Amino acid sequence: MEENIQQEVVNEQASQTTYTAADFKMGQPRWCPGCGDHAFLNSFQKAMAEIGVAPYDTAVISGIGCSSRLPYYVKTYAMQTIHGRAAAIAMGTKIVNPKLTIWQISGDGDALAIGGNHFIHAMRRNIDLNMILLNNRIYGLTKGQYSPTSPRGFVSKSSPYGTVEDPFRPAELCFGARGKFFARAVASDAPNTIEILKAAYHHKGAAVCEILQNCIIFNNGVYDPIYTNSGRKKNTIYVEDGKPLVFGENNEFGLVQKGFGLKVVEIGKDGYTMDDVLVHDSHCEDDTLQLKLAMMDNEHGFPVALGVIRDVEGPTYDGAVNAQIEEVKQKKHYHNFTELLETNDIWEVK
Repeated sequence: MEENIQQEVVNEQASQTTYTAADFKMGQPRWCPGCGDHAFLNSFQKAMAEIGVAPYDTAVISGIGCSSRLPYYVKTYAMQTIHGRAAAIAMGTKIVNPKLTIWQISGDGDALAIGGNHFIHAMRRNIDLNMILLNNRIYGLTKGQYSPTSPRGFVSKSSPYGTVEDPFRPAELCFGARGKFFARAVASDAPNTIEILKAAYHHKGAAVCEILQNCIIFNNGVYDPIYTNSGRKKNTIYVEDGKPLVFGENNEFGLVQKGFGLKVVEIGKDGYTMDDVLVHDSHCEDDTLQLKLAMMDNEHGFPVALGVIRDVEGPTYDGAVNAQIEEVKQKKHYHNFTELLETNDIWEVK
C-alpha cells in the first residue's frame, strides 16, 4: 500500500512538472552546418517539452545514418542500434515497457531499405510508436549513394548514369501497410514540425512523421521550392482537420474533386466557389482522399501537403499483447516461476 501511495505521489509530481527544450538537450551535434537534422532536433526538443512527458519516461531509438546520431543529443533514455533495426528495437521496447513514450528516428535509407520490412510490419501491427522518417532522398553518411526515395534518373555516386529504379513514396508505403497515422513537415518549418510531433504523440498507435530535409553536401536543394516561408506559401498546402483545402499566398486556390482525382482551381473563377472546395477529414477510415493529398507534388501542378494527413484510431499491438497476457495469467494457477515449478509432482532427491 505504501509503495502505491509513493508511486502516486511521484506520478502527481511528474504531471505538475513544466519542461523546457533545455531539459532535453545534451551534447554538441556533429552534423554538417546547414543540415536539416539541426533544425529538426531543435523542433523535436521543443515538442517534447510541450508534450510534457518526463525524460525518464521517454526513449529515443535510432538505426544507422546521419539522422540516426540524434539519440546522442537528447537527454532521455536513448539507443543507437544497428542499420535498419530501429523499428525492431523500438517495438520490443514498447511491448515490454508500455509506459515508455518511444520515438524512433530513421533516415529514408535506414527505414525503407534494410529496415523496410520492420517498417511495414510496425504499421500493420499498429504498435504505439512515434516513427520519424527524415527524408533527404540520399545516403548521406556513406557519402552520396541514391536511396529508396531518390527519383528515377537521379545521378549519384552509385548511379553515375542515373538510377533506373522508381522510388518508394513513404505515404503510399505507410497507407499500403494499413497505417493509421501519417503527417508531414519541412525541417525548416519549426511550427508545423512541432505540431505534427505533438499530434503523433497523442495518437495511440504507429504514427509516421515524414520530415523533408536537404542534405547540404550530397543533395542540396532537393526541397528548395518549399524550404522557405515564401516558397511554402506558393507551393504547399497546410491541411487541418475540418478546414477547407485552400492554399496560396492569399488562400486564393482550392482543391476540388475531379472524377476520381483532385483538381486545383482558383476560387471565384470559372464558376468555382468555396462551396466546391473539399474539406479535410483526417479521421475518415477510408483513406482514398487522404492518400491523394499525401501523393500530391509540385511536378504535377499540385501543392505539397503538410500537416496531419491521416489520424485514425485502431487497436494497438502492444495494448492487445499485454491485455492477452493479463487474461491468460488470471486463468493460470501459478503467477511466478516458483509456483510454476510447484504446479506438478515434486520429488525430493537425497
